[in-house]
Amino acid sequence: MIILFKDKYDAHNAIVTIRPGAGGTESQDWAEMLLRMYLRWAERKGFLTEIIEINPSEEAGIKNVTFTVSGNYAFGYLKAEKGIHRLVRISPFDVNRRRHTSFALVDVIPEVDQEMEINIEEADLRIDTYRATGAGGQHVNTTDSAVRITHLPTNIVVHCQNERSQYSNKMTAMKILRAKLFDYYQQRKEEDLAEIRGEKKEIAWGSQIRSYVFQPYQLVKDHRTGAESGNLAAIMDGEIDYFIEAYLKNKK
Repeated sequence: MIILFKDKYDAHNAIVTIRPGAGGTESQDWAEMLLRMYLRWAERKGFLTEIIEINPSEEAGIKNVTFTVSGNYAFGYLKAEKGIHRLVRISPFDVNRRRHTSFALVDVIPEVDQEMEINIEEADLRIDTYRATGAGGQHVNTTDSAVRITHLPTNIVVHCQNERSQYSNKMTAMKILRAKLFDYYQQRKEEDLAEIRGEKKEIAWGSQIRSYVFQPYQLVKDHRTGAESGNLAAIMDGEIDYFIEAYLKNKK
């Protein structure tokens, strides 16, 4: 599958953020299910993962999570997952056992090298420290040294709470900020080119790339490629290479 990796940053590590859409606990639970799916996928590939920031919800699931995936072509693989993921199931949180549709956004950017030319002025940063809160457990270490960095010109905010020291959290947060700024400026370039060409950029939120149907039947379908599978349990356990490969072949 390596021959399918042609983009400049495919060989880089990946930074993944998952955010639930509207729908409260059901969507937050779906976001955590996706997190588990990607962590299991990375484990199967022999990739290393690290949770940078996670906010558990009060009842079940997560409000958001950012994690890194380190390994050869991690971004090349995971760029196939960027977009809206749709869940259809009978909600375990609905006492009337009704079927619900939930959405979660998966965002994937490449981890960029520190020496790359991304100008970050100290005066453009607001750095706040705070005590990490949440359920703790396997996902997060409770610490008094969590760091939040706001890049004032772009209003991009990054957090890190997984390290024990404030210095380590700041260094990790700066790494995430550098990657997000790189992605931000790349998107600005693409938007400028699209405006020159008279093209309209599609708004991603609201158009799912893949649907996961649990009831009344079991089917996972990628709407970009037409690839589908009824082996729902295996897919939710991280066996998503079939969909990734279909996307990369289609993109090529």
